[in-house]
Amino acid sequence: MDVTKELRHFYIGESLGGQQEWYSRVTEFGMNVGGCAAITACDCSIYFEKYFNMRDLYPFDLENLTREDYLKFGKIMEPYLYPRWSGVDRLEIFLDGYGRFLRDRNITNLKMTPYSGDNNFTDAWQTVCAQIDAGYPVPTLTLNHQNSMFEDYFWHWYIIDGYAIHDGKFFVKAVSYGVGRWLNFAELWDTGYQRKGGLILFEIDK
Repeated sequence: MDVTKELRHFYIGESLGGQQEWYSRVTEFGMNVGGCAAITACDCSIYFEKYFNMRDLYPFDLENLTREDYLKFGKIMEPYLYPRWSGVDRLEIFLDGYGRFLRDRNITNLKMTPYSGDNNFTDAWQTVCAQIDAGYPVPTLTLNHQNSMFEDYFWHWYIIDGYAIHDGKFFVKAVSYGVGRWLNFAELWDTGYQRKGGLILFEIDK
């Protein structure tokens, strides 16, 4: 049986979530080229405040999301997940940086766990389903990949916010660059490289 499940996201103008390309390549080169982890964290923050009623995660008007405010928010997030020469290329860096952001805002009930890309596809499939079914967005890191079809996601952080099962195949909805794209998860997960990225798993401690 075919199944499709998508989380509510949010639009900023016509953009699905924020975009690192909004930052100037001249004056804000780091965020423009390497700000994907910070953008992912910004989108997650807005999501949890908007749909889980958490407070103090987004310091601007939640009911009137604008590009201008989002750019300011990204600069607030930047010191926690600052673009570096090798990028935010390990799950632990994201956990540390975004964890500090949450603690600085006295958010203690949003837990995060790393999920390595070394896990097998079947387990990863079930894990993604469980997260989406629970209403949680899934920050995802893809490093190198042998399939050029995924070149937009090389060495990149993005959010999975939906899944679909169609004709026995499993697809995920990847949100980045202001759009959502459906990707074959089996092909995405099998990068062909020994060093892999992975997922960040959320859980709200009630």
